[in-house]
Amino acid sequence: MLKADFSSPNPISLGKIIPAVVILFLITVLYGSWYTVDQGERGVHLRNGKIIGTAAPGLGFKIPLIDSVVKISTQTHTANYEALQAYSRDQQPATIRASVTFSVPADRVEEVYENFKSIDSMMARLVDRQVPTQVENIFGKYTAISVVQERVKFGIDVTDAITKSINGPIVINSVQIENIDFSAAYEKSVEDRMRAEVEVQTQKQNLEKERVSAQIAVTKAQAEADSQLARSKAEAESIRIKGDAEASAIKSRAEALAQNQNLIELTKAEKWDGQLPKTMLPNGTLPFFNTNK
Repeated sequence: MLKADFSSPNPISLGKIIPAVVILFLITVLYGSWYTVDQGERGVHLRNGKIIGTAAPGLGFKIPLIDSVVKISTQTHTANYEALQAYSRDQQPATIRASVTFSVPADRVEEVYENFKSIDSMMARLVDRQVPTQVENIFGKYTAISVVQERVKFGIDVTDAITKSINGPIVINSVQIENIDFSAAYEKSVEDRMRAEVEVQTQKQNLEKERVSAQIAVTKAQAEADSQLARSKAEAESIRIKGDAEASAIKSRAEALAQNQNLIELTKAEKWDGQLPKTMLPNGTLPFFNTNK
């Protein structure tokens, strides 16, 4: 009768297997009994899938194979939105590039894990749905020109709208409107309008320059005329004063002569050159001699 021989040429000894298993278990227990949380993170401490607390940055300990720690970032993050479509109040289409800066409060990391499991899932459910809607709504309150002129205010309005529309363990720090692209046709019309406005302003400046130049010329002519008039008045006044002086002198002399007849004779004597007349009229007398005196 044949007998099966199950013996192995190199049988594995249980005495070797058991110590190896024990060592592996000890290593697992050793490395599974502690954890670290980086600065800028918080840990959600789970026991068999149930939240039992949070872990601060640093070294912590847990029960191997039973406890686990899920790390949630509390740092500031930025989500980018490259092509948001919207229409302005005057029906101008635009493509908007925006970014949202946000963070998770350290005391709400349990809520993040409980409701969303991760930050990415939370963003997808809370923020990614609201950003396009709110940007479109706020953009529709501005005209194409006003949204460019009041870009800062537009960004503030969008930030407020997104913040009010989100209810969850997240803080919206700001919304940055990085770029607004209008259609090529609209941008060309704006360019043409701006060029026309520049030409109008240039014409206004030229007209103003000509007006100022004409005013300067008028002022100079008026000044010259005033100066000429002043000179003429001065000359006339000078002549008048001189004439008045001469008339006054003549008048005074005439009065003096009329009051003193001897002064007349003296004046004649002063003007006589000492020569007797060479021609005498019949029965004439010598001049300047008064025989009665």
